[in-house]
Amino acid sequence: MADKAPEIALAPIIVIKKRKGHGGHHGGAWKVAYADFVTAMMALFIVLWLLSTSDDTKKAIGGYFQDPAGVGKQIGSAMAGTGEALSIAKDDMVKLKEKLSDAIKQAPELKKLEHQIQMIITGEGLRIELLESEKGSFFESGRPSPTVLGSEVLQVLAIELGKMPNHLMIEGHTDSKPFAASGDYGNWELSSDRANAARRVMLKSGIRQDQVIQVRGFADRSLRKPKEPEDPTNRRVSVIVQNQSAPEVKATPEHGKAEHGKPEPDHVKSESPKAEHAKPEQAKPEHHG
Repeated sequence: MADKAPEIALAPIIVIKKRKGHGGHHGGAWKVAYADFVTAMMALFIVLWLLSTSDDTKKAIGGYFQDPAGVGKQIGSAMAGTGEALSIAKDDMVKLKEKLSDAIKQAPELKKLEHQIQMIITGEGLRIELLESEKGSFFESGRPSPTVLGSEVLQVLAIELGKMPNHLMIEGHTDSKPFAASGDYGNWELSSDRANAARRVMLKSGIRQDQVIQVRGFADRSLRKPKEPEDPTNRRVSVIVQNQSAPEVKATPEHGKAEHGKPEPDHVKSESPKAEHAKPEQAKPEHHG
């Protein structure tokens, strides 16, 4: 009888199935962390930018978030927009001065008058002074009519200033040389008329009707050279570009009255003691005003 073959025990077959998944519900957590990091960095850069800006910029931005609909009134002109108004705030008057100087230098016929056009940055804004010479450069001698060169200078200024929301004030000044004893036309009338003539030229050349808030005549009450009261440079017309943060100048009841007791418009105020001026043709000046 043949021997039986030994039985070999076979190990059970184990099948391992691997499932390929997407890492579970927390697999995209890094994206959220990255987004938070980017947001934090953006906030940091905004804070750093705000810390380096001027006070006027901070006030304008704060005003926008407090009153988005009314911020245009705070910075001067809704037409110009926030960016335009911020670009010519108090801290940027130096840039405005350089821009106006370059515009004047580009006109060859005005370059010879460059030394008679002075721009000074003051607390109220940029003061532009057109200084007269002995023969008269910007206005006809003893008369309120601008010369050809004077009109061209005023036109150049009006083109640049008309693009801005800043308010303007225009002043007229004379020296201490008196007019002829006869007649009612004197330094008060001449200074007021020259300032108003400058306003009319600039109004036709680019500035807005509501941009000029005051026109004033000082006669010889505010001399540029007090120790030399008859110096020709005391005769001048000044255009003041107000800072955005400067308080608005309001006319007082004592300021010039028009006929029949009606107040003159804000942009035609004069310090002349007379309400009605004599015509320039009737005046007989003794100096080159």
